[in-house]
Amino acid sequence: MAMLTSVLTVFIAISAVTANVPTLKLHDGHDIPALALGTWLGFNSKGRVEPTADEVERAVSWAIDAGYRHIDTAFIYKVEDQVGRALAAKVAQGVKREDLFITTKLWNDKHAQSAVVPALRQSLASLGLEYVDLYLIHWPVAKFQSNGTYDYTDYVETWRGMMEAKSLGLTRSIGVSNFNQQQIDRILEQGLEKPTVLQVEINLNLQQPELLAYCARQDIRVMGYTPFGSLFYHKAQETAPPPRVDDPALVEIANKYNKTVPQVALRYLVELGVIPIPKSLTKSRIEQNLQVFDFSLSAAERELLRRFDRGYRTIPQYKWLDHPYYPFEKKNQDE
Repeated sequence: MAMLTSVLTVFIAISAVTANVPTLKLHDGHDIPALALGTWLGFNSKGRVEPTADEVERAVSWAIDAGYRHIDTAFIYKVEDQVGRALAAKVAQGVKREDLFITTKLWNDKHAQSAVVPALRQSLASLGLEYVDLYLIHWPVAKFQSNGTYDYTDYVETWRGMMEAKSLGLTRSIGVSNFNQQQIDRILEQGLEKPTVLQVEINLNLQQPELLAYCARQDIRVMGYTPFGSLFYHKAQETAPPPRVDDPALVEIANKYNKTVPQVALRYLVELGVIPIPKSLTKSRIEQNLQVFDFSLSAAERELLRRFDRGYRTIPQYKWLDHPYYPFEKKNQDE
């Protein structure tokens, strides 16, 4: 009896942190989990955060244990190898590859149509996979990585390379990241395959309702990176608008549902139809970020959250402002 009690205790403890994530249907017939673990480490006061030997590997392992089945990465993140080691270990432990959804992205120095398939093969080698579930053009802007100068390759030609990668079975679905509506329209006007997914920044300060409505009309799923925006004081720029994580109205909503403010922010994106991509290297936060499918916000609460939209980008990429394919509003970078 004591042994049975011990086993039940362990089972309950595991169940408490394991969540079932719903899936959404892509227009090509594949299913995509409605929340993903992000693996981009971002920036700190010293610049870009460089990965260590195994921190992302551990995060991916914890995420899969918690119930994540969608992992989002990219060549430029320099962590595809860590993601691959974690995936291999979990598959060896019994997780089915077909139950996992892996997204990675083509970097800007591989936009030539002939370069797309070799770039994906390189990512697959790092990931230790025969295919990815979703391959995205990371940015419409091309540049030579060696010296930083612009490459004016037309992203329509890049898209033809993406279609070839799909036809070869190297990816199940293809999509774009950081494209605007006009750029997607231009792909469609060429009579080419419609992207299944658009990945863009979406958070309380940047809700992009017109773009979301466009994607809904086109049956294109939206993945939202930087879903917490400027919630956290240590990550917010001085010019970033509110709210912060201690905003009284947000705290009141969180307390009502016995959730955290970040969980409320993620839930709001889910209810907008967005697939959030929260990133964390902390086991408890990785688990918490998945616990957003067991409550719903009221209409009044959604309206309150809607009012935080300021069109404020945390990642405007002003360094590419003068490129003809720069995708965002060309605001003054001093604003």
